[in-house]
Amino acid sequence: MDQRREAQANEINGSRSNENDSVSSKGPALRLYPCVEKKAEKYEDLEEELEFSPHLYSALERHLPTSVLSSSRDNKVQYMTDILLRYSPRSDRSRLQKHGEYRQKIISNYQPLHRVLYTMHAADFFVPSFIKAISENTEESFRKIMSEASPGVFTFEMLQPRFCEMMLAEVQNFEKWVRETKFRIMRPNTMNKFGSVLDDFGLQNMLQKFMEDFIRPISRVFFTEVGGSTLDGHHGFVVEYGTDRDIDLGFHVDDAEVTLNVCLGKQFTGGELFFRGVRCEKHVNSDTQPEEIFDYAHIAGRAILHCGRHRHGARATTSGQRINLLIWCRRY
Repeated sequence: MDQRREAQANEINGSRSNENDSVSSKGPALRLYPCVEKKAEKYEDLEEELEFSPHLYSALERHLPTSVLSSSRDNKVQYMTDILLRYSPRSDRSRLQKHGEYRQKIISNYQPLHRVLYTMHAADFFVPSFIKAISENTEESFRKIMSEASPGVFTFEMLQPRFCEMMLAEVQNFEKWVRETKFRIMRPNTMNKFGSVLDDFGLQNMLQKFMEDFIRPISRVFFTEVGGSTLDGHHGFVVEYGTDRDIDLGFHVDDAEVTLNVCLGKQFTGGELFFRGVRCEKHVNSDTQPEEIFDYAHIAGRAILHCGRHRHGARATTSGQRINLLIWCRRY
C-alpha cells in the first residue's frame, strides 16, 4: 500500500505536567489532549522549507503547549520540527526528503492544462444539491442527498460533468508529459500499475481543502468509529482500468480511515465494485455474511463513501476505459 503516516501523533506525545502542556527535561513535549478552541494554521506555503508534510504540522499544532501555541509561527514550526526529528527514524526522514524532492521536480517542470483545478472552486466543482447539504451541515441534510446502499456504504451525486472532463484532460496531459520526458513516476499504490498521484503534480492543496471542507463534515456524522471529525490528511490519486490498463482489483482494504471514490468517466462496461463488510486487521479474510454482500455500478460524477477497512474489490472492466478519482482520508 501507499507510504503511510509520516509520523504518528500517538508516538510523539510528551510527558504531561499538571496543566498538560509543559516541556519535559528531555526536550520539547506536546499536550496529550488537543486545544479544541484553537484553529490550526495552514503550512502549505512553507512546503518547500519544511522537513515533514505541512498537514502534519497543522495536525500537531493544537497539541502544542500554551506558551508555544501563542508564540510566532516560526517558533511553532521550529518546535514541532524538533519533536518530529526526535521521534522520526532517520530512514523515514531520508525517504520523506527524497519524496519531497521528487514532487518538487515534477511541479517545477510540469505545465498544468487547467489551472482552475488547482484551487478549490466549489460552485464549479460540485453539483448544487451537494453544496446545499454541506452548507446546512446536518445529518438530515446529508441523508437527503445520500443513499446508504449497504451498511456503512453511502452513495450520492457529487461532481459536475465539467469538473470530470477537466480532471480527465489534466490527467491525460500529465501522462503525456510523463511519456515525452520519460519521467519515472510513482503509482498510486502497490495494487495499481496505472494511474497517477494527483498530489505529486500540484493538486495537493486543493484536495486537502476538498477533504477538510467537503468530506470531513460527512465523516463526522457517519464515521465516528474511525475518528471522522478528526481527519486531517489525505492521499489523492486517479486509477485507470481497461483492457490495456489495470483490468480489475483484488479483494482488499484501503490504507485510510475513510475512502471517497468517484468515477470521472469515460465509456466502459463492467468494473463494478463489490463490498464484503468491515473487518479489523486480524479478521480481514474471515467469512462474509449474506447481509454484507453489495455490488455497485459506477456512474460518472456519483460518489461512493465508505470506511477504509470495508473490504472491497473491483470486477473486470470488459470494454472501454474507466478512470476514478480516489481520496484516502486519514487521521495522523
